Amino acid sequence: MTRTHLPDVFATDKVEAMVKLLGLDPLDAEQWDFLQSEDTQDLQAAPGSGKTTLIGLKLALMADAWTSPTRGVCVLSHTNTAKNEIADRVGLLASGRSLLRYPHFIGTIQSFVHTFLALPAVRARKVEVRSVDDDAFETAALRLLQRPEYSTLRSYIGHQHEGTSIVTRATFTYRKGELAVTGAARDLPFGAQSPSGKQLDHLKRTLARRGIFRFQDMYAIAQEYLARHPGIAAAVTTRFPFVLLDETQDTSATQHELLDLVFASSSTVVQRVGDTNQGIYSDSASAGGPASLFPLPGAPELPVSRRFGPQIAAVASRLAVRRPQQVRGAGPDGQVAVLLFDETTVSDVVSTFERIAAVAVPEDVLVRRPPRVLGARQSPKSSPVYPQSISCYLPGYTPTSRPTAYRTLIGAARAASARWRTGPDSHEAATELWNAVRASVSSPTGEDLPTLGRLERSAATTGGRVRSLLRELLLNAHGFDQASWGEATEQLAVQLTLLNGCQLRAPAMEFTTAATEGAAPGPAPAAVAAVPAARAVPGTIQSAKGETHAATLILECLEKTGKKFDVTEALRLIADGSDPLRELKSVQAAVQLVFVGATRPTHLLVLAAHRDRSKKYADAMAGAGWDIRDLTEH
Repeated sequence: MTRTHLPDVFATDKVEAMVKLLGLDPLDAEQWDFLQSEDTQDLQAAPGSGKTTLIGLKLALMADAWTSPTRGVCVLSHTNTAKNEIADRVGLLASGRSLLRYPHFIGTIQSFVHTFLALPAVRARKVEVRSVDDDAFETAALRLLQRPEYSTLRSYIGHQHEGTSIVTRATFTYRKGELAVTGAARDLPFGAQSPSGKQLDHLKRTLARRGIFRFQDMYAIAQEYLARHPGIAAAVTTRFPFVLLDETQDTSATQHELLDLVFASSSTVVQRVGDTNQGIYSDSASAGGPASLFPLPGAPELPVSRRFGPQIAAVASRLAVRRPQQVRGAGPDGQVAVLLFDETTVSDVVSTFERIAAVAVPEDVLVRRPPRVLGARQSPKSSPVYPQSISCYLPGYTPTSRPTAYRTLIGAARAASARWRTGPDSHEAATELWNAVRASVSSPTGEDLPTLGRLERSAATTGGRVRSLLRELLLNAHGFDQASWGEATEQLAVQLTLLNGCQLRAPAMEFTTAATEGAAPGPAPAAVAAVPAARAVPGTIQSAKGETHAATLILECLEKTGKKFDVTEALRLIADGSDPLRELKSVQAAVQLVFVGATRPTHLLVLAAHRDRSKKYADAMAGAGWDIRDLTEH
């Protein structure tokens, strides 16, 4: 077969020239080995080891040497955030920007499955896809449920705890050569041939004929498509002779299975990169086939972290619960501290951390990367034990599940407008508003809207028109009435559809008053807007995955079974030298989250734990240079 790229793509002189052009640090031996590899392989990369930079460098070199006009590079990631980071990196060079268009593909696994498998399968059945979105499906399913033909099903779920979830989470699963209707994560409480089972099946397939699907449906539809049309996999592998899978540890068993069906038996080179010790989202451990296991035995490693130094690296090494790994810290000399508290001093934990960070971290570093406060849980459950969550330490903490804390888009627009009028950085306010728009759309392909920096600027382009509408929203957010807001969002909805097929969700387009929304009616007072440089930003460990902070505080929280506390368990493992692989699964899951949070900071890692549970473990680490502070003694 004709070669797709020049043979000297990874020649030493070309690599060194690209490293210099991109302003990167010199490569070590392990990085050179992966960069120059053109074979199928896995790469286990420690936190801060330059994985994303290395991927960007490899793709830039390949783009510079690519010669085929019809065959391309396929880059897959688990999240839109990771996908956008890769796209932004390759877009720095003119040659790299060629990877952003045909015949190449950079996207999430979800969007890959939609684009090349599931959507063609649906369209082959003459169905027009209206939405692939769990929220949209829930709304449509509950509305359809009210029809007379579903009375038995409606009566049944009315007598069940959270019974409506049986309908709102009804999902297609590929079983025995057919699409079956099941629950999203568990079996249905009734048989498929029971009256309720038949009515649920009819409701689900009615919505499918209308083009309304859940995200998970698309994997089952893709599996059926591949089974019935074996030539599809061959066509995809011909199109993509090289596949790079990023954040592999977060790939689910279903996703692994689909990718294996397409690529495992082909000549396509598949290189998978990730850190199995950060796999907090996937169910990949349940994947059946050996090709799905990550990393495969004998896979090379990137053990050197340039994010942090030896102190934090030693903590990371002790908390690697899925795969033993000796992380070597080559970053800034850092500090590890423990804050011990009780019920009367728990409210002092965050402020103490902020004061430590202000002293331990250079001011310019804190400004660039504000300190973060992280916990595994946002809000407490019914258990009486204490503390359970972030809100136990910060009573005013408001959990958010979206980039904006406002229920509707107009609330986010008013807040961004106030910031735009009074703040020195108008770009930051525009980015805030655009991220609110990105959080308010659904997409048939599962593909997110591009970042603001990647929107075209020319007024003649769709991107340019979107920019113009954003400016209008920033200028007029506080003066909109219901009619003018409806007109503005209709124009925005049209342009978003033209941009990449995304549709504004109906709740985001609602008009609310400033008082109802909770947004300030005008510019924020200067006294409120002024924030100390070392003020910490709270959030979940899960939301901070992939981030880099100057300083990070991990708050002790109750692990998901409600029996143990995560930071105490992590301190016990470190102090006792226990083998993480011998711990209970629940302890491993809790410690794995601590590992993810503990590997975010460059200069300062602080662990907060209840004094009664953790003092003996914390004191044992004083000899290792840890700063142990007992807040009950001050």
